Amino acid sequence: MARKTYSEEFRRDAVELYRSTPGATVVGIAGDLGIMDGTLSAWLKAAGVEVQRRPGGRSGPPGPEGETPEQELARLRARVSELEADQRKLNSERDILRAAAKYFAGETRW
Repeated sequence: MARKTYSEEFRRDAVELYRSTPGATVVGIAGDLGIMDGTLSAWLKAAGVEVQRRPGGRSGPPGPEGETPEQELARLRARVSELEADQRKLNSERDILRAAAKYFAGETRW
């Protein structure tokens, strides 16, 4: 298999995506970007970013029927925060993919 080379901009964007995404994992970000997790780990290490074990799971089903209004409010606020983080992640990934598509379109020789 041929070794892939990535632009410096793509590397910086991938590192920034990891930094700016709460709850993200190296494996999750690498899978989303279509790169090996070891590659992303090396980029993070080179950028001086500490790789931490982060929970990557989604929240479960809504709470029990007998929860108090305060508990429901706390649960819903946590869910809103999670959805906002997902939206930021998706927006960043979209921007990275657009930049990658633009880069590779310029590389094409028809």
